Amino acid sequence: MNRRHPSRVRTAILQVLLILPLWTTASAQDEPVDLEVVTLIRNEGLRHSEVMETLSYLTDVIGPRLTGSPAMREANEWTAARMTEWGLVNAHLETYGPFGRGWSFSRCTVHLCAPRQTPLFALPKAWTPGTAGPVRGLVRRVTLESTEDLEKHKGQLQGLILLLDDAAELELDGDEAFQRHSDDELDELVTFPVPADRARRGDRRGGRSRYAGRRAFQKTLLKYLVDEGVLATLSVSSQPNGILRVGGGGSRQPDESPGVPSLVMAAEHYNLLARLVERELQVELEIDVEATFHDGDPMAFNTVAEIAGSDLADQVVMLGGHLDSWHAGTGATDNAAGCAVMMEAARILQALELKPRRTIRVALWSGEEQGLLGSRAYVKEHFAYREELEEEEGSENDRPRQGELILRPEHAGLAAYFNVDNGSGRIRGVYAEENAAVRPIFGAWLEPFVDLGADTVTLRKTGGTDHGSFQAVGLAGFQFIQDELDYSSRTHHTHLDTYEHVQAEDLKQASVIVAAFAYHAAMRDEPLPRPPLPRTVGTGRTIPNR
Repeated sequence: MNRRHPSRVRTAILQVLLILPLWTTASAQDEPVDLEVVTLIRNEGLRHSEVMETLSYLTDVIGPRLTGSPAMREANEWTAARMTEWGLVNAHLETYGPFGRGWSFSRCTVHLCAPRQTPLFALPKAWTPGTAGPVRGLVRRVTLESTEDLEKHKGQLQGLILLLDDAAELELDGDEAFQRHSDDELDELVTFPVPADRARRGDRRGGRSRYAGRRAFQKTLLKYLVDEGVLATLSVSSQPNGILRVGGGGSRQPDESPGVPSLVMAAEHYNLLARLVERELQVELEIDVEATFHDGDPMAFNTVAEIAGSDLADQVVMLGGHLDSWHAGTGATDNAAGCAVMMEAARILQALELKPRRTIRVALWSGEEQGLLGSRAYVKEHFAYREELEEEEGSENDRPRQGELILRPEHAGLAAYFNVDNGSGRIRGVYAEENAAVRPIFGAWLEPFVDLGADTVTLRKTGGTDHGSFQAVGLAGFQFIQDELDYSSRTHHTHLDTYEHVQAEDLKQASVIVAAFAYHAAMRDEPLPRPPLPRTVGTGRTIPNR
């Protein structure tokens, strides 16, 4: 059995004390931690947990929650009702958008008919149409990555099923697919690499221009496939071992073509088709996909509920995770786990009848998988946004430049935002987001959880989660460090993202740590120190909320 290294919390605090001013040293030593409340939180969260019941309902009963789908709306309403049952107040759905069309599918079968017969494993990409019954067609491998490719194959694709990718080169994994952070990895995470110079403005424009070009080509390709009479397209899964990783394919905008039925196929089955085609055999498939576009309401929704504060009720501590998912699995690790943890943290605090000074607000986002849409819309509506400036004449960037940061009155009242969205692994610490002032504070808050494996505070940043929407406007937003488990190797956006890949003990541990962080953030005399406001064109100003 490996013996734990000395606590990285203590190590990290000592490192900070050596380099920070004396007044910061004093605040690190004096940061209050209510151990009596921590004991109550641990007992309620570890011995009377409801986190797996919450997760089971979201995944097994409601299922996948693609933004805009009926299941996503059901999840919004159920989570609001559930938190109301626990005693939270002001539970409601906040609207943003328009998001676009909803989409869901109910059936998908793919069968190899020639040169032999066998079922194949594939699932449709989101926002692509169904087949309106079984369709049969010959298979051809084509490359359609440029306008020159489209012109080359024009008039030759009628009634065909197209393989759009080369055969995958598979690297089969073994037991290493399930991983936890080692002591050495956590120690290394505490070190801070000096960042390199940022890209020049011209480079950023070039990247944006390339993104716009790819999006424009994708719209052209979707219409081209319909015009050419293509029956369906197949892409290869990026994962080996029969794992399907599936995202979006068509357009969710009602005025744009969704293309033709487009599926992702298990790499081993896709490679089989590619080899058969390479032999110049007559390869025939039958495909049957039932998919539905939901055009009744183009708006999307976030779920919000609160534990009311007392003397500092106008200030807010927020807990968040994204409720939406992709459609191949049931969105268990991405991110019903994070939402269940945040809901459970609030339930624990409510069950203990603690009276926080600040309001504790739970927000469950939609549209995260399409670009943090829900949290960005919420931040824009409640806290801050940037003015859009017209592009300079002759600029290659088709997106407006971002100008002055406009602060809403609520911006001053957000004490902190905490996020969980890296699978179902236990919390090992927290990213301080280059905010040296919070590092000793978080270190003190983690001390009671060293025995549960959480003892790392790093000044490093992390990206790709909804805390970034808050950081982008100068708010204190944080993501916890979590064990990887098999998140990247097996479950992320795949059909294996199901209840079975969630670790109950890890979610219980995460819930009590989040509850303790929320409680202490709500009870401090001062809000958590903030990062500096981002640089903008102009000096920044405050305007009323709409």
